[in-house]
Amino acid sequence: MAIVPAVKRRRISPPTPTDDETSPSTLVIQPDEPSSNGFFANAARWNLEQDYEQRPRKQKKKEKENTRLPIKTAEGRVEQLQFSEIKDDEEDSWLGSEKDDSDPELEKPAEAEEDRPEIPVRQQIIAAKEELARVAGLISENPEEHAGAYRTLAQIAASENPTIKKLALVTQLAVFKDVIPGYRIRPIAESDLAEKLSKEVRRLRAFEQALVGSYQAYVKELTKLGKSNNRDGSDGTATVGQVAVSCACALLLAVPHFNFRGELLKILINRLSGKKMDASFHKCRETMETLFRDDEDGHASLDAVTILTRMMKVRSYRVDESVLNTFLHLRLLSEFSSKASRTQVDKPPLGGKGKSLKVKKEFRTKKQRKQLKERKAVEKEFKEADAIVGHEEHDRMQAETLKLVFVTYFRILKARIPGLMGAVLEGLAKYAHLINQDFFGDLLEALKDLIASSQSMEGVNEEEAEDEIEPNTEEPTAASTSATRASLLCITTAFALLAGQDVARAASSLHLDLTFFTTHLYRSLPLLALSSDLEHVSRRQKRAQHLPETTNPPPPPGTKVVNLQTTPSLLLHALAATLTPRPTPPVRVAAFTKQLLTMSLQLPEKPATALLALLHGHVIRTHGRKIAALWNTEETKGDGVFDPSGADPDGSNPFAATVWEGELLRLHYCPGVREGVAALEKGVGGVG
Repeated sequence: MAIVPAVKRRRISPPTPTDDETSPSTLVIQPDEPSSNGFFANAARWNLEQDYEQRPRKQKKKEKENTRLPIKTAEGRVEQLQFSEIKDDEEDSWLGSEKDDSDPELEKPAEAEEDRPEIPVRQQIIAAKEELARVAGLISENPEEHAGAYRTLAQIAASENPTIKKLALVTQLAVFKDVIPGYRIRPIAESDLAEKLSKEVRRLRAFEQALVGSYQAYVKELTKLGKSNNRDGSDGTATVGQVAVSCACALLLAVPHFNFRGELLKILINRLSGKKMDASFHKCRETMETLFRDDEDGHASLDAVTILTRMMKVRSYRVDESVLNTFLHLRLLSEFSSKASRTQVDKPPLGGKGKSLKVKKEFRTKKQRKQLKERKAVEKEFKEADAIVGHEEHDRMQAETLKLVFVTYFRILKARIPGLMGAVLEGLAKYAHLINQDFFGDLLEALKDLIASSQSMEGVNEEEAEDEIEPNTEEPTAASTSATRASLLCITTAFALLAGQDVARAASSLHLDLTFFTTHLYRSLPLLALSSDLEHVSRRQKRAQHLPETTNPPPPPGTKVVNLQTTPSLLLHALAATLTPRPTPPVRVAAFTKQLLTMSLQLPEKPATALLALLHGHVIRTHGRKIAALWNTEETKGDGVFDPSGADPDGSNPFAATVWEGELLRLHYCPGVREGVAALEKGVGGVG
């Protein structure tokens, strides 16, 4: 008989109740019932299936499919790689515990620190360089497709790091110089928006508008940085400001025809209006000079002169002398042919052209003539496409520019600004051939008043120097030198005005008397011979010539600016303008020659050599026969005695004397002076 195993009794214990359970378990003893015999009393209400259903179930997870390819081992067998599977519970177990232990208020600063990692400055600069190079390459490769990349460059330029800002500014400069077209982009009118355009035209118009907007924002940023350099003295801002000014100068020279030219000119002129003469000041001045020289159509020069003259007027002409000298580089000096003044510009006569020479016609076949006609038509279309300015428009621009320049010169001459008189007189001498003849009288009267005022100032300075117990030797010397230079500049300007006109054909209309200037120059010769600071160069001249103050070299070659040269150079210019014209009376030439030879005995070697060269090269060659009697000791043309201290050279009776100074100059210690005297006497003997 088989042994039947005993029935296994199952121990039933009620589960502990939880807060999350919505329905109470049937195995739980109610609190109001007695514990004894209560367990068996509730046995009828037990629902084991419901309790089993509410228990959590453990499901088997699906195994992840191995998607790795089989590999071939070194033994030649193909095997499948097995990878270890990481359970999510084990992987996230430490995250749960950390979240439970951490405070939610302390968790936010930790996340902020993780979002902003500290990157070294050097690494930031390298990353900015790479990003700038990438964006600039995209724009240069296809500007129309990557029109939105300009905004990326502007965002990089907004960095607080000065180095990154400078790199971004220079990168934007290179990009705009590369993509800016050769024409000016006009704004789109409302009527143009309603027109139906092709896809290519719409794409080009979108590119142009994006380019103009980005370029305008870039110019505004340059303007802001250029102004901040004047106010802020920190090194970083100053360096960024200098880079901004350099970028504005480069843009103005590279694309003077494009939009917002006036804003770029304001950046440069704002720098020129300041008192600080640093590298940015000289950069802006050189840019203005280059712009004036290279401007072909005249629009950029007219805008620059307009803004520059307005700035000078607002500042009451308290600007540096080199700023006013930029007018000497205008192209109208060599291209403009009309006459002008402060109020009007004379038109040249239309007629008067001579007959053109007959040119032998070249034989061409009918086919060649047809090809030539087609070629001329194509060239005409190219000229119209290039927007070449006509002669009438070009002359109109230059006439307006010349009028503004003359207004500035005459206002400064009327106000007598001390530091700008040399530049004004030099400008008037340069533009003498463009000044209207009707304006000569007023201009010469202004020059006479200027000479008279310089003489009165020189006399006052001499009296003050004598009254002082311990006189300051530097201030009277500088004052006298300035007065002498002003007088010589006025004389040179007066004769340059006359030389710039056609006196032979305008003799009936010109009634100019330059005796006042000739007499003043003659009376100034003895004072200049005894001046101890004849070769003195002021600090203003050295600063204008960009020379160190410890040296005194001659002006650079090719420079024709009179007011930057020494006093002997001004004297030679004035003497050459006075004695070179052929209508000069012989008595006047002889009086000047006698006075200059006497003056050579007291001058230093360099001015003495220059005076002898002037007499030999200009006076003897032009008036040799008229003054040859001065070297003849046996015959005299005049009666009486020579008056060297007379005020009028025409009444000094020079032919009553002889040139005895040559005997002393032959014994001069300088070989150059001895050679000059020998050449002078040889020239007189050859003429006689």
